[in-house]
Amino acid sequence: MEKTALTDEISDSRRGGSVAIIGRPNVGKSTLLNRLLGQKLAITAAKPQTTRHRLLGIIDHPVGQVALLDTPGIHEMRKARALNQALNRAAMSAMAEADLEWFMVAAGRWGEAEDRILSALAQEGRPIMLLINKIDRLPRREDLFPFLQEIGAKHDFVEIFPISALKGANVDRLLERTLSHLPENGACWPQDQLTDRSLRFLCAEFIREPVMRQLGEEVPYAVAVTIDHFEERADLVDIEATLWVERGGQKAILIGKGGSRMKAIGIQARRNIESLVDRKAFLQLWVKVRPGWQDDPRFLHKLEMDAPK
Repeated sequence: MEKTALTDEISDSRRGGSVAIIGRPNVGKSTLLNRLLGQKLAITAAKPQTTRHRLLGIIDHPVGQVALLDTPGIHEMRKARALNQALNRAAMSAMAEADLEWFMVAAGRWGEAEDRILSALAQEGRPIMLLINKIDRLPRREDLFPFLQEIGAKHDFVEIFPISALKGANVDRLLERTLSHLPENGACWPQDQLTDRSLRFLCAEFIREPVMRQLGEEVPYAVAVTIDHFEERADLVDIEATLWVERGGQKAILIGKGGSRMKAIGIQARRNIESLVDRKAFLQLWVKVRPGWQDDPRFLHKLEMDAPK
């Protein structure tokens, strides 16, 4: 990689640390994580609650290491369900452990939710970089400048960065500027480590992704995935998993006529998993009803709703 001015400036000592990606649902946090990693780690879909966990992705750079913490979208809880509380706790805990906060918003969109999130971030007292995502969706590029002026006055951000996580615009520069705000010699992860989550956990997420993408209405939010059997072989990963729903009607929708929906979900999930593990996958799926699982703390613990210890 050709050196930039920043690379020259901090090449004498490696920098590193943890960065929490914070924002409302569907602003592109997981898309940005995958873009910077150069591979798919976080599942994505155009629905809230797609990200349910704090997910670490480790990025090595010529001048340092960044441990990115992808988080569930912070949302106002009108119904204090245990799952919703767990999602917000995951995001708040990432704030507390990070050296730097990336506060991501969608270009041209700022409302009460952003004000609440910014207030919470400011209380943590850590430096905040404001990321303006989805600049590629603006009808006119000149519309960005008045928006930047307006929100730039809301806080003393260390930097304000317009990006497109989907298209990759400005993300390489974002990583370099981020390293300049992190401590010297602050990273400690092995260079070949991608995340702190298990392969078993990631496979459960890759099974849940096609559910989020293929089904509408309330069903995707009522689905949880547990891995019942997981065995790695030299040329094959053997997985048995259960998709949990809360009501019988949701089970019928998830299975589909003659099992058609489950077959489509299984095909896409298997492809995702094979791409992740770089070998063939044998996948068996079942659907079961567990009323009220979203309010069951013991079941949520089973889903690894908290960060790894």
